[in-house]
Amino acid sequence: MPADAPTILATSGGIVPGSRTRWSVGPLTQHAVELAGVTGRAPRVCFLPTAGGDSSESVRHFHDMAIEAGWHASHLVCFPMPNVPDVTAHLLAQDVVWVGGGSVAGLLAMWRMHGVDVAMRAAWEAGVVLTGVSAGSLCWHVGGTTDSFGPDLRPVTDGLALLPFSNGVHYDSEPQRRPLFQSLVAEGTLPAGFATDDGAGLLYRGTELVEALAERPGAGCYHVRPGADGSGAVETPLDTRLLR
Repeated sequence: MPADAPTILATSGGIVPGSRTRWSVGPLTQHAVELAGVTGRAPRVCFLPTAGGDSSESVRHFHDMAIEAGWHASHLVCFPMPNVPDVTAHLLAQDVVWVGGGSVAGLLAMWRMHGVDVAMRAAWEAGVVLTGVSAGSLCWHVGGTTDSFGPDLRPVTDGLALLPFSNGVHYDSEPQRRPLFQSLVAEGTLPAGFATDDGAGLLYRGTELVEALAERPGAGCYHVRPGADGSGAVETPLDTRLLR
């Protein structure tokens, strides 16, 4: 059941510690599932743990969370080979695709090797809701800041670019994130874009940002653009709705 427009909810959150499981569904991910508009059956949600090296532990935690949430769950891994015969067909059969965190550079390399990048665009255009956390937020954009290459953050500029913006994740929780993101936008290494504190997310319909959301009080979203005089970046807080 596709959403009524191409939909992405890009987050720095979406999962919370579980009481019976390692992970439980957070309000941001629950909202992404609701956006799919599924009625009369369990929503089909596929997890891609590529950024975390296709960790079997992450897959297990996802399936535990999905059982608790009442989803019909699947996963797509790239190591040692794709676990489904037709990646595009599998993603098109989903209501929601949820992408985990880790190395966005590794994710992009593996996805391109196996055609997952092309399949993701097809799923997005067909109305499958795309969501995720951290690397699972950066990947939809032109680029952003990443620790894929080491503890000192560096830019990644070859995202899938479904969205024509840059993206800053973990904006309030890692001290390098905010100043580096602003400097990269100011110098033109990254285009203007949007950033999220931990626990916040950005809802796009097509390529338009339509709402900033949070699953914890105080989590913010921001628009960052080059200054008009070329002297730096301008950061503007966005009105952010707290999900309950």
